[in-house]
Amino acid sequence: MQSYEIHHDPVARRFTTVVEGVEAEVTYHYDGDILVINHTGVPRPIEGRGIASELVRAAFEFARGAGIRVRPACSYAAVWVQRHKQYADLLA
Repeated sequence: MQSYEIHHDPVARRFTTVVEGVEAEVTYHYDGDILVINHTGVPRPIEGRGIASELVRAAFEFARGAGIRVRPACSYAAVWVQRHKQYADLLA
């Protein structure tokens, strides 16, 4: 599996990567001390390469490192965490 360079912008509350000049993102907000993933976006020209999965993983890893829980409010992130049980302990 290819690895993507993921950037975290805590001010804009988003994780991004650029593949072939096209940006993909995961955005989030906080509900108290819970990180809420509210959007996963991978444009069509670069979809189907596991990019969304890597972005969501980066958000969960950030939350793990920060000691906070996650609420996957977007449908992609909700399905992703069901497939990656090693992150279930982070669910709010």
